[in-house]
Amino acid sequence: MESESRITEPGFLLLEDGTLFRGRLASDSALLPAVAEVVFTTNMTGYQEVFTDPSYRGQIVVMTAPQIGNYGVNAEDPESSAPQVAGVVVRELSETYSSWRATNGLGAWLAASQVPIIQDVDTRRLTRHLRSVGVMRGVIGAGTEPDEASKLALEECPSMEGLDLASRVSTRERYSWGDPRARHHIVAYDYGIKRNILRLFDENDCRVTVVPADTSADAALAEDPDGIFLSNGPGDPDAVSYAPEIIRTLATKGVPIFGICLGHQLLGLTFGGSTSKMPYGHRGGNHPVKEVETGRVLITAQNHGFAVEGDEQSVKGASDLEVTHVNLNDRTIEGLRHRTLPVFGVQYHPEAAPGPHDARPLFQEFLSALKGAIR
Repeated sequence: MESESRITEPGFLLLEDGTLFRGRLASDSALLPAVAEVVFTTNMTGYQEVFTDPSYRGQIVVMTAPQIGNYGVNAEDPESSAPQVAGVVVRELSETYSSWRATNGLGAWLAASQVPIIQDVDTRRLTRHLRSVGVMRGVIGAGTEPDEASKLALEECPSMEGLDLASRVSTRERYSWGDPRARHHIVAYDYGIKRNILRLFDENDCRVTVVPADTSADAALAEDPDGIFLSNGPGDPDAVSYAPEIIRTLATKGVPIFGICLGHQLLGLTFGGSTSKMPYGHRGGNHPVKEVETGRVLITAQNHGFAVEGDEQSVKGASDLEVTHVNLNDRTIEGLRHRTLPVFGVQYHPEAAPGPHDARPLFQEFLSALKGAIR
């Protein structure tokens, strides 16, 4: 068991509606004030995966589990090369951590990336407020009362609507992942791809060529892929305005396409659908999703604040798409498939990390559709 010694000072989280939450900051933890959209996740474990998930870029994340950090952090679990969150809010940050895999404590790890973490916050009240009023922008600052600099930073913080964050987190250069001798070759569009997606493709005898978000259809096809993968990612799907035309061209070539999260939303936009911002989104590892065709229920991992518009019967404005999955909490669309082309997507995360593995067979569904697959 290891211990973290931390010097703390008073801190606060101020929401744009004026609601103030007080807590304690690690004095050397970050560049302050830190402003971003404030969201909550119901994951009880997997905090390192959450904080490194590029889909959380530009967000302050509230952890609903009461104690965070008790198993430290390690070098194997990150979903990207560094923390992506703008800030972290917890009820209790564990002063000790214990795990044979741990290489550091959570507090020190976040501090090294200058990500603020505020503890001793009433996260139950905060979560109930966000769930009632809706997610909103907030600022983490030092002291017991917001100063003018913090208030000004909050006023100038852009809304998540209209933000193309995918281009900010996407790779700048193409790269390869997996065994060069693998049976299948996937071209993955990186809108904020999680490493566990790449790990699962590797485990399923696929090598992956990861390309920047704005890679042209011709450049992707020149890689001679057996299939195209559209990754998860942050921000407003409507703002990723360059993607639908690229995806449409790829789809008309008959190449199998599989999209997750933002990739799913972009598929909806590509074929005439629309997306809208949700009041507080879906974030956590316990979201029930129904498979429309069979009635089977999956418990899924999710992280999104936008949704494809429609219902269990249809995708609004996209007659070429059929709905395959719906959320059992609010009936939003969780999966869609093209009626004639080998194209499908899901809003949730079948690769989990963290979360349940109920939906992992979706990778097998995609693999069975690849060029050269044994059927």
